[in-house]
Amino acid sequence: MTAYGKLPPWTKLLSVLLALLVWQLAAWLVQSHLLLVSPWTALVRLVILSGQGSFWLAVFHSLGRILLGFALALVTGICLAVFSARWPLMDVLLWPYMAAIKATPVASFIILCLIWLDSRSLSVFISFLMVLPIIYTSVLQGIRSTDVQLLEMAQVFRVNRWRRLCYIYLPQLRPFLVSSCTVATGLAWKAGIAAEVIGIPAGTIGERLYQAKIYLDTGDLFAWTIVVVGLSIVVDKAIVHGLDRLFACMESR
Repeated sequence: MTAYGKLPPWTKLLSVLLALLVWQLAAWLVQSHLLLVSPWTALVRLVILSGQGSFWLAVFHSLGRILLGFALALVTGICLAVFSARWPLMDVLLWPYMAAIKATPVASFIILCLIWLDSRSLSVFISFLMVLPIIYTSVLQGIRSTDVQLLEMAQVFRVNRWRRLCYIYLPQLRPFLVSSCTVATGLAWKAGIAAEVIGIPAGTIGERLYQAKIYLDTGDLFAWTIVVVGLSIVVDKAIVHGLDRLFACMESR
């Protein structure tokens, strides 16, 4: 019998197949391609779309902009968290902004930012804005929960800053940063694609979703949604794997 949280990998595949079965049953019950297409219809449309050059251009444009926004938020959030841990007054000064970002609906930010920014850079800024408070709060919490006794021992034995970072701070920060990145990745894609749907920049996934909605092309709508979900999962796994490798590399030095 497997321990809690250690289920075999094939259980995830089984859950995906079960979800597809539920989707298929729902399509049979609805009996309307305008309201809900079957998984097979969406897959066929996805295969057809993937054979077009414009499909890959849209994927790369959206992927690049959302990843850029995520990367900027990751670096900025970590830096602000380090500064706030060092100077508590900075955390107090940043609190109203972080609270406002977390509480304000994404659509409000998108509409407001359309007044200030070009539609092509909108998804970058919105992804950055939505991810920033998650990274900042999580990293700051990780720094503040570091074992004080370990830090005092390091100070007594005059351990240099690099070793403190690698052997005290990083092991403490690792679970906080990895879990926050997992949450932030999905939010970055949701917010970024929503920004593209509203801003309609040319050659993006958001534009193709908007066109599918205008022409009531439900097959394309579900096909592009599958693309977004797939990209979000792949990016999430890649970021977590990259962070694990980075932490392992730094801790081994």
